[in-house]
Amino acid sequence: MNFEFTEEQLMIQKAAKDFAITECLPGVIERDELQKFPKDQIVKLADLGFMGMMVKPEYGGSGLDTVSYVLAMEEISKVDASTSVCMSVNNSLVCYGLEAFGSEAQKQQYLVPLAQGKKDGELYIGAFLLSEPEAGSDATSQQTTAEDMGDYYLLNGTKNWITNGSSASVYLVMAQTDRAKGPHGINTLIVEKHWPGVTVGPKENKLGIRGSDTHTIMFNDVKVPKKNRVGEDGFGFKFAMKTLAGGRIGIASQALGIASGAYETALKYSKQRKAFGKEIAQHQAIQFKLADMATQIEAARLLCLKAACDKDNGRNYDVSSSMAKVFASETAMAVTTEAVQIHGGYGFVKEYHVERMMRDAKITQIYEGTSEVQRIVISRAILK
Repeated sequence: MNFEFTEEQLMIQKAAKDFAITECLPGVIERDELQKFPKDQIVKLADLGFMGMMVKPEYGGSGLDTVSYVLAMEEISKVDASTSVCMSVNNSLVCYGLEAFGSEAQKQQYLVPLAQGKKDGELYIGAFLLSEPEAGSDATSQQTTAEDMGDYYLLNGTKNWITNGSSASVYLVMAQTDRAKGPHGINTLIVEKHWPGVTVGPKENKLGIRGSDTHTIMFNDVKVPKKNRVGEDGFGFKFAMKTLAGGRIGIASQALGIASGAYETALKYSKQRKAFGKEIAQHQAIQFKLADMATQIEAARLLCLKAACDKDNGRNYDVSSSMAKVFASETAMAVTTEAVQIHGGYGFVKEYHVERMMRDAKITQIYEGTSEVQRIVISRAILK
């Protein structure tokens, strides 16, 4: 086993860290309060090649490995989880799904600008539309329908909790074509936001990651050409599951970054704040908290890197990505809570950042597969 990063990976890590400090940190509190989408930050991430990190260069991407992606996601998430989740969805779900399973024509038309994050000089990103009012963890219960009309599908339904909902130009939509076939009757369709019949609902007023734009998306008799179906007829559910396995690496890395950012902030504060005549870092109660936080974070980091290495080496990463996500997300919740505690009353104040990190951490236990779903995936594998 080699725990050393390559020179290229270290360069990516440094570039992401520098970007987070110089571009994401200024205004991060205001963006959270105002629920302001970090468009300027996403555009600059696109300029760095971070919106299509793992896509092959011939399709507009940076051609980097998953380990580099994990390193970049951690550094950006330390500072601004709202920016990192936009990056994660575009990389892990949209670009990966199209590169792995899309046709050559779909790659040329959609993947190239998505990987570049721009088209005709304007922001161009994607969204992944699986969740519905009655189909969250139970993804087989799709109520959105795609009626086969011959040379096109007629799309109707509602999708909930969609990251990049109003900012995306392209949607990957899971819809039921043949209900009698159950999950084998689901298709994935590429839908453009500007098409007639597509409606973007109001922005959700969320607990955390308030900068990311989360919306309900509605479809009313939207005509989707057959050429925009990804894969064979009935491949949609498999597409979603295979794509989400990689997406969990991205969200695990986000959770890792949130935890790491909160820990570093608490560590720094503990060396500045004095109580009973000495820095609180000199009190054993605080030292033990910091020791536990550091240990949990390191374990989460190793799980994230293990899943990334599995993916990069062509091994099955369903279980390792689920392990990484469930552990990293619960680490993020635990560590951010302790970071607030270490700050005392100041931890409850926005200017010290850790209360935002605690709010941001919670969603990592829920989206792209709840912690309960991850445990189902893991337990099924170990009980085979």
